[in-house]
Amino acid sequence: MSDTRTRFKELNACVLIPTYNNAGTLADVLHKVLEYTDDLIVVNDGSTDNTADILQQFPQIHAVNYTPNRGKGIALRTGIKKAAELGYRYAITMDSDGQHYASDLPLFLDAITTQPDALIIGARNLNQENVQLKSSFGNKFSNFWFWVNTGTKLPDTQSGYRLYPVRQLAHKTYFTRKYEFEIEVIVRASWGGVPATYIPISVYYPKPEERVSHFRPFKDFTRISILNTVLVLIALLWIKPRDFFRLLLKKEGIKTIWKTIFVHPQESNHTKAASVAFGVFMGIVPVWGFQLAIGIPAAILLRLNKALFIIAANISIFPLTPFVWMASLITGKWIMGNKEWIVAWRDFTLQRFMQEGLAFFLGGTVLSIAAGIVAYVLTYLCLLLFRGRR
Repeated sequence: MSDTRTRFKELNACVLIPTYNNAGTLADVLHKVLEYTDDLIVVNDGSTDNTADILQQFPQIHAVNYTPNRGKGIALRTGIKKAAELGYRYAITMDSDGQHYASDLPLFLDAITTQPDALIIGARNLNQENVQLKSSFGNKFSNFWFWVNTGTKLPDTQSGYRLYPVRQLAHKTYFTRKYEFEIEVIVRASWGGVPATYIPISVYYPKPEERVSHFRPFKDFTRISILNTVLVLIALLWIKPRDFFRLLLKKEGIKTIWKTIFVHPQESNHTKAASVAFGVFMGIVPVWGFQLAIGIPAAILLRLNKALFIIAANISIFPLTPFVWMASLITGKWIMGNKEWIVAWRDFTLQRFMQEGLAFFLGGTVLSIAAGIVAYVLTYLCLLLFRGRR
């Protein structure tokens, strides 16, 4: 234990515990954590039980109290800022309901020693006894959207046992207040260049009748779904284009694209050309906001080159988006024989809106198919020229 205390000091790390009405388990959790470190911050998120009295029994910890209850996200944000004020570099967050084992704390220290300034998530075994079906489904749902938003696969994005690099996160402005913060923070950290990874941890799941949970399935799942929708839109309209142009501006980026297209001899010219064609198709087809959500699983199912697909799908990124939309609308009107290209605002009725929408979706579909065919032919010919037959 003394060795772990020393490592907490050397790594400038602390433990952060947000708590709300968990007086029945809080004292036991604190005692167990204090066996490993005295660097402990507890945020009392407006508890109405005797949590404040329990915290007074532990003068060696940093306690933050406020009322009324504001949500787990606010508690975590408050704790991360407090850790930064106290000069900590890392904060390991734990729940106060007794699910997380303090004996896993050294695992996070081991992980951050080999990956400094990474965000480490403790991945739970969700196949063990007493794990609720809704928890397992919600976690898979969250993992999928994290992958769509960042391109990184994690097995447990809803775990509250994690290590945060405080300096990179404390001064950001966040928008969420409750459980959905734990998704927002890892997505935005990844967008900001903070690597996210995981380590296996143990977790205790009591029987349903013994468990105290403040998670409200309908309300909180709705909030998480809304957050994921917003994050996907930001990823498509800003993050993906930003990263793509950054890649193009780097010498190493051009090499990466070149190798992606012309190396990997195990892939045939047809597979590579089909990957580009499918990317162009999904980039233009009018399912805006869901191109990658639909296209990436489809590319995996079809065994296409995922990197090539994503690069090609950037054909519709901003600032090219308005031109793709205009081309889709014009194509649709041409197919429908509508020669009135410009509609005055005063003539814009509900019927006209439906006609314009039909033209847009029809034109976008036809345009995406045509562009995909052209992309396939051009890519295949280029591959024949530079790679020969495979």
